[in-house]
Amino acid sequence: MKTDRILAMDFARGVSVLMVVMVHTLWIYGDLHTQTETWLGEVIHFIGKGTPMFLIAMGISFTMSRNQSVMLSMKRAVYILAMGYLMNFLKFVLPTLLGVMPDNFIAAYGWTAPASMDNMIYMLGTGDILQLAGISLLFMGIVNRFSKNKYVPLIIALVIVVLTKEVNGFRMDVIGVDYVLDLLWGSEWNVYFAVFPWFSFILIGMFFGMWYKQKRNGTQYMFKRMCLVGMGLMLLGGGLCFYDYDYHFNDYFHLGPGGTLYLAGFNLALLWFANMLTSKCKNNKVFEFFYYCSKRVTKIYVIQWVIICWGMGLLGYQQFGVTTVLSLIPVSLILTLGTQRLIFDKSPYSKRKRTKSIEEKPLHFKKA
Repeated sequence: MKTDRILAMDFARGVSVLMVVMVHTLWIYGDLHTQTETWLGEVIHFIGKGTPMFLIAMGISFTMSRNQSVMLSMKRAVYILAMGYLMNFLKFVLPTLLGVMPDNFIAAYGWTAPASMDNMIYMLGTGDILQLAGISLLFMGIVNRFSKNKYVPLIIALVIVVLTKEVNGFRMDVIGVDYVLDLLWGSEWNVYFAVFPWFSFILIGMFFGMWYKQKRNGTQYMFKRMCLVGMGLMLLGGGLCFYDYDYHFNDYFHLGPGGTLYLAGFNLALLWFANMLTSKCKNNKVFEFFYYCSKRVTKIYVIQWVIICWGMGLLGYQQFGVTTVLSLIPVSLILTLGTQRLIFDKSPYSKRKRTKSIEEKPLHFKKA
C-alpha cells in the first residue's frame, strides 16, 4: 500500500510551536496591563488555546507508529522527561545560580530574593508540557498494550474529563508523593499541564488514529469526522461553560469538563482546517517552513524557553507594553530558529540515527 506523510499534522505542529514562542514572549516581557487589557493580550491568549492540537496529533502519531510496545514507550518517556527537566534547569536554575534572574521574577513566586536552594528545586520541578508528554507516553503504551478497541481510549478520555475536577489538587502530605500527585492532577502553579485533564486530548487523538486504521478510508474521511465531532464537542463544552464558567473553565491550565470538551472540539476543527489548507493549496516555502519546525518541535520548544528566560537578565520581567512586546516576538523567533539552525542542525549528532520523540515521528496515512 502506497503511503504519504500527512502534511496537515506537520503543518499544525509547526504552527503550534511557533505560536508558543509568541505566547511565552508575552508572558515573560509583557506587563500585566498588556497581557490582560489590550488587543495583543487577547489575540495571543486566543492563539495559546491551540496547544491541544499538538496533543491530539501526538495521540494520532502514536497509533500510526510501527512499534507501540510498552518498553519503547518507556524509553521515549524517559527521553522526553529528561528534556523537560534539563529545560527547567537551563531556563530557571542556571540563570538564578549566575545571579541574572530578575528579583521581581523571584518575587512573583512569593519568595524573597535571592532565591534559596528550596526555591530552585521548586523551579526545577515545574510541570511543563514535556512532563505531561513524558508521563502520558507511559500510559499510552499501557492502554495500547491491553486493548486495540478504539473506544477504550475514548472512554478513558471521557472519564478523565468528568472526574478530574473532583480529584483536582488531592495530596497526601508526603514529600515526593505529593509532587507525583501534582503532576497527575495538581491545582497549584508548580504544574501547568497536569496529566489530568490534558491527557484526554492525547487519548482523543488515539481514538481517531485507531478509527482511521480500522476504516482505511483515507485522510479526508478522518478529517471530516474530526470536524463533525469537533463541532459537537464545541457546542456541548461551550454550553457547559456558559452554564457555570468558574467550574467548567476556571483557568486555561486547570480546566473543568466543559472547558476540556470545548478546547478538544475547537482543536479538532483546527486540524480539519489545516487539512483543508494543505490539501487545497500547492506546496510552498511557507508550508515547508512549518514542516521543518514540526520535525524539530521538541528542540525548538526547549530552545525558545531558554532564550526567553535568559532574556530576562537583560530586559527584566513583565516590563513592557504592546509596542515593545510586538518588536520582541520576531526577535525571539529569530534567535530560536537561528540557534536550531546554526547549532543543532549542523551538529554531527543530528545526522546520526536516533530514537525520535513521539511528537516528532512522521505520520503516514493511506492517500485519500
